[in-house]
Amino acid sequence: MSANTDRYETAVARYFEAWNAGDPDTLAKAVAAAFAPDCGYTDPLADVRGHEQLTALITGAHEQFPGFSFRPSGPVDGHHDTARFGWELVSEADGSAPVAGFDVITLAGEGRIRTVHGFLDRVPA
Repeated sequence: MSANTDRYETAVARYFEAWNAGDPDTLAKAVAAAFAPDCGYTDPLADVRGHEQLTALITGAHEQFPGFSFRPSGPVDGHHDTARFGWELVSEADGSAPVAGFDVITLAGEGRIRTVHGFLDRVPA
């Protein structure tokens, strides 16, 4: 694994740590570790900036889907400061994954995520 590949894998692993953080303290620390302070997150349902707004977005997702966690689907692919990866929102009770998507991220110099452009491939009716 090249240093660059490792950089993308690390950034995406931190992304999932943030999205799966359970309590407010852990979430705040995980968001700060994964995302640049001036980060942007845009998907069909959200357009937020900075740690505070992103933390609120993640908290809202957990409130909407209690007992679910995010997991990667497929490999991380990256070049320069950009990477892409698929994900699913999975029920811990029965393994169903009603929500799935694909994200494209850009990295800041220190390897934290500067921007996320998310796409939803599967959503509940």
